[in-house]
Amino acid sequence: MKIVYRGGEGEIVEKKSRFIATVHPVDSEEEALEFIAAMKKKYWNATHNCSAFVVGEHYEIQRCSDDGEPQGTAGRPMLDVLLGEEIHNAAVVVTRYFGGTLLGTGGLVRAYSKAVQEGLRESAVIDKQDGVLLSIRTDYNGVGKIQYLLGQRGLSVVDSEYTDSVVVKTLVPQEQREELRDAVTEATSGRAELEEEPVRFAFLDGEPLLFT
Repeated sequence: MKIVYRGGEGEIVEKKSRFIATVHPVDSEEEALEFIAAMKKKYWNATHNCSAFVVGEHYEIQRCSDDGEPQGTAGRPMLDVLLGEEIHNAAVVVTRYFGGTLLGTGGLVRAYSKAVQEGLRESAVIDKQDGVLLSIRTDYNGVGKIQYLLGQRGLSVVDSEYTDSVVVKTLVPQEQREELRDAVTEATSGRAELEEEPVRFAFLDGEPLLFT
């Protein structure tokens, strides 16, 4: 599930109109409405403060507002960007300062869509998924095999301990769990000890993030 881990702000200029997109993570409709109200207060002198948000694992709540722009030219295109990027639990406000030149219906749709894309680029978007924190205990002869198996599958070592044996820890998506267990067992002739802890996790700039 892709979510906004850390919000951001992006800006574009179209025919002298400024479009400022502010993206924010939210967990409820109430949080989204509070964020939108705060942006309207912050940019009280703007021409428009258009908004869109999605909440829920299956996008159960979807709302958008054109805030005075021609119907369907702002809020819906903004919402479509969030849905198209498959982002959950996020709100975005695009603040417009009119530059004196009309953009037309198509121009507005493109500008508001582009502004949201820019805002998302300036945010930290992560892919949160279900899986396990897998601890693999092996002897020193088995370490190379374990590292090779993980590398083959694009899995990273998130921690390791070297004592009389070696413990390697990795985060494994649910759909890879059984296959990896079988591969480790086969590669080590059943000598590796495996322990699992169910987790939800993501990576940000290569660093693991764990969620309760």
